[in-house]
Amino acid sequence: SCREQPIFSTRAHVFQIDPATKRNWIPASKHALTVSYFYDATRNVYRIISVGGTKAIINSTITPNMTFTKTSQKFGQWADSRANTVYGLGFASEQHLSQFAEKFQEVKEAARLAREKSQDKTELTNPALNITSHQVLPSPIISSNGPGEDKLFRSQSADVEITTEKERLKKMLSEGSVSEVQWEAEFFSLQDNNNKLVAALHEANANVDQWKKQLAAYQEETETLRQRVAELESQGAHDSSSENNKEELSQTLEELELLIKAKDEEIQMLKSQKCGRWEAEGEREETLQKLQELEACNAELERRLHLAEQTLAETLAEREKIQNEVTKVAEIMDVKIFELSEIRQGLAKLVES
Repeated sequence: SCREQPIFSTRAHVFQIDPATKRNWIPASKHALTVSYFYDATRNVYRIISVGGTKAIINSTITPNMTFTKTSQKFGQWADSRANTVYGLGFASEQHLSQFAEKFQEVKEAARLAREKSQDKTELTNPALNITSHQVLPSPIISSNGPGEDKLFRSQSADVEITTEKERLKKMLSEGSVSEVQWEAEFFSLQDNNNKLVAALHEANANVDQWKKQLAAYQEETETLRQRVAELESQGAHDSSSENNKEELSQTLEELELLIKAKDEEIQMLKSQKCGRWEAEGEREETLQKLQELEACNAELERRLHLAEQTLAETLAEREKIQNEVTKVAEIMDVKIFELSEIRQGLAKLVES
């Protein structure tokens, strides 16, 4: 209304007491709303108003008998007998709660002064009111003190009404749970934190799925490398037998070399003796034949020695190639094992968090 002006505004989460149980708080909105004090200069009335969309969430006229109670560091409440409900406000900080409570006390005092001023004005403008009251409501207080004490009678009646109202409100508020009030005050801030945690959890789950896929790929690759290593180990066992063959070939070569050396010595000795044996033709032919046999045997031994050296060289080259390949596979496995350990540590930290 254009005749009402806001005198103080703040933001808070609005609650109303459950009319069925009178114990639980019902949130009036999902988000914090603007809560304002309004002053109606025409009627000299103070109101607390909060609007959610097109609906008035709070429309509470402040009276002198109302009390604003701080139930926690960030939550306060007051009862409105005309609306037959209890309003609760959850603030973002203790400072906002204190400011609202101080303004409530100021407005309550202003409403009390306005009521007293209105009553005094009514008594001055209607002098017959005292007589009417005296005649209609006979009372020991009025009969003993006379019509001049009619104002005192009305004050005592108002005190009785205020006392009754306070008792009813105290009973209503005593039914509430302090822990529930505090929980309701922190509900929406916890809800915001929960939304952030849910988003972070979704992101972490996506990362975990990606890490699981990568881990499965690494495990598959590791299994392939293990099979390759098993094959190489089997080849290594075969190479061990080749090593034994190589040792046998080496030993054979040494024996052949010794035999060739012995034959060479025998040839030299025969050549040195050849001049003295020309006299006997039969001996000469036998010697030549023996010499030819020795030369043929020497050529065969040299051929076998050449083949043995060639086989030995091929065996050494194949062994070196296999050793290089085993070393390369071992290095790749070390890298994969290190990456797997880092992924497992990351998963462990994620599970702990």
